[in-house]
This record gives sequence, C-alpha cells and structure tokens, in this order.
Amino acid sequence: MVILFIHQNFPAQFRHIAEWLGANTEHQVFGLGDVKNIPKGYSPKGVTVLGYATPKGAGDNTHHYLKAHEEHIRRGQQVVRAAQSLQKKGIRPDVIVTHSGWGEALFLKPIFPNAKHIQYCEFYYRAENSDVDFDPEFPANPESPFRVLCRNSTQLLSLTQADSAISPTHWQKSLYPSEFHSKIEVLHEGVNTQRMQPDDHANFSWQGITYTKQDKILTYVARNLEPYRGFHSFMRSLPSIQARHPDATIFVVGGDDVSYGSRLANGENFREHYIRELGNRVDWQNVHFTGKLPYGQYRSVLQISSAHIYLTYPFVLSWSLVEAMSVGCTLITSDTAPLQEVIEDNVNGLMVNFFDIEQIANTVSGVLDAPEQYRHLGQAARNKAVAEFDLETITLPKWVNYLLSNRQHS
Repeated sequence: MVILFIHQNFPAQFRHIAEWLGANTEHQVFGLGDVKNIPKGYSPKGVTVLGYATPKGAGDNTHHYLKAHEEHIRRGQQVVRAAQSLQKKGIRPDVIVTHSGWGEALFLKPIFPNAKHIQYCEFYYRAENSDVDFDPEFPANPESPFRVLCRNSTQLLSLTQADSAISPTHWQKSLYPSEFHSKIEVLHEGVNTQRMQPDDHANFSWQGITYTKQDKILTYVARNLEPYRGFHSFMRSLPSIQARHPDATIFVVGGDDVSYGSRLANGENFREHYIRELGNRVDWQNVHFTGKLPYGQYRSVLQISSAHIYLTYPFVLSWSLVEAMSVGCTLITSDTAPLQEVIEDNVNGLMVNFFDIEQIANTVSGVLDAPEQYRHLGQAARNKAVAEFDLETITLPKWVNYLLSNRQHS
C-alpha cells in the first residue's frame, strides 16, 4: 500500500502518523511539502520526504478577493507537477491525505483517480460569529464577508472531490457547511502525554537564574505573540497581577511574527506595541520574553508553572493548550470555542471572559495566592488529556485504523 501525505508545512499535523507508518509497517510512505518549509535534514525512517517548488504569489492586478485563491491555484499546480513525477516513476498512491487549506488538493483527483482522497479540515472561515468579527479592537473590514466567501472556495472545491475528511475537534468540524458533515470525522493528531507530564523536580534556567516549581511562576505560550491568542488581554492584565504579586516571575514564550490576522500598520510587532502602551505600569524586570524555545525548555517552563494563561479567539485549538493540560498546569482560559469543548470551568480549569482584564487578573491572582488549592484542576486537565488526546493509546491507533481501512478499491 502506498500512502501520500501532503502539507505545505510538512510534516505538521501529519508527523506522528507518517512517522509511525514509516517505522512500523511495510507500507510505502511519502510526505510532500513546500521545499522551503520542510525541516532541514528531516528524513524519518520509512518516510520518503519530497519537496515541491515554492509557488509564486498572486499577480499585482489580481482582485484582492481572489489573491488567496490564485495563490492556492499556483500551489496546486506545483503539487500536480510533483504528483506527475511520482506517476512517471510508477508510484500510484492508494491513500492521499492533504490539508485542504492551501490548494494542494485541487487537482489531484484527475492524476490519481483510484486513490482514496482524504482532506484535513482545519478551519472554515466565517464572517459572523467567528474570529473575523470577534474582537472590536480589530474590527473586520466591511468587505470581509465577501473576501471570506472567496477564501473558502479552495476548501469547497477540494471537499467536493474528497472521499472523506478529518477535523481535529467537533467545533472545528461544525464550522464547515452541514452538507459536508457526513464526510468529516473528528480525529485530533494527539500529544505525547508521557513526554509531556508533570515533574515536581523540573527546573528552567533563564539569564543565569534557575527557577523551579517552588517559585511563583505565571506562564503564557503562543507560537507568536498576537491578538488572536489574546496577547493584548494578557499583557493588559499584568499591572493588576503585579500589584498583588510583585514577586511573581512571568515567562512569555513565543515569537514576534504574525501567524493569524493582520500586522500593525506602523511596522511594530505586538510585543513592542504593548510594552510601549503599558510603559512603567509593568515591572518589566520580572517579565521575561523568551522567544521560541527548544521543546525541552518549553516543557520545563510549563512544568514549573504556578498558573498558565491561554486565551484565544474562536479559532483553531493550539497544541500548546493540550500540552499544558498534559503537563498538569493550572489553566486560566478564555470562555471561547473550541475551549468549551475541552475545559470545564472549576473542573479542569478556570474560564474567564477574553476581554475582561480585571477578571483575568483576579483569577490569576487567586491561583497565585494559593496554588496548592488549585492543583486538582491541573490533575483533572491531565486526566482529560490522557483519556482523549494521548498519542500512543488514543489518537494514533485511531489514525492508523482510519487510514488503513480507507483504501479506495479501483
């Protein structure tokens, strides 16, 4: 059996399943991604990793509603060329798993008509009751509803050709048009809960000082520090938190790029912007911006955390949230989807209004006042992570069964 995974940022969500199949089965496993995004030297056992040429962007005269669509078509063309190269070598996949968001699946069905085509459905954009209109500080453009319709066109064209599809959470599945729901199975990629587990003896060294779980530590993690992950609400809560806990050490993990949404017009990154906004109302000596950390250090930061903040627009659930659950962090999260699917207030976390700065500050301060009284929430969060998201016992077996039972018969 030949299995092909396609993702412009390969391995991305397909890392665990592709590597497991390559290492533990006799199936031929291929991974295809944008050559500039594949990690240097990435060559797991049993997986043939291939890159396609990075496509050009949209033309200068392309209508702005269609820029993303044109970029996706160009990417789909590059994938076709790579697929035709495989075809010439006599390689014909039985199963093809493709992220639906960037056009990579658009033209594969005619190339491999007998394959089982599976789409990974991560996020379907909506103009109302969604990330687009969620935050009044960053209001949607009046033309956003029209642009969003066009942005979804790639996914819709791909889904009409798909034999089946996967979405990581029930809420993310619910965003897709109801007529496609029967095609979509909820299947998270999982986290390694054995690797990400509590450790009362963990330590993290930063700027010559070693911190442990005995210290008063507040943590915030995002791939990039930006409003989509509530960075502005978090930052604005710091003056009140520090007023009650001037001895707290605050670690902020994440980069200065923008993963989602728009950049600031003046060229500042959001970290610089909110540092300037808050000025001397925050004791910056106790706030440490670590940037992106190696995985082991990132894990240690979570393991020593006394309270961990995770805020998000109604958007894709972050891996870091599930990993923080797995580590047993005491979680303060926004009461937004898809968090409502994994966090129950006062059961395995504490939920706050995304925009209520004082509620965020008061909730965090309450945990920092008496962290031992809230440890049971972290244990309950870990129990849920192990029961529903554990890679080895839950999600990986489901992925293997799903893929190997979904071979298309010509």
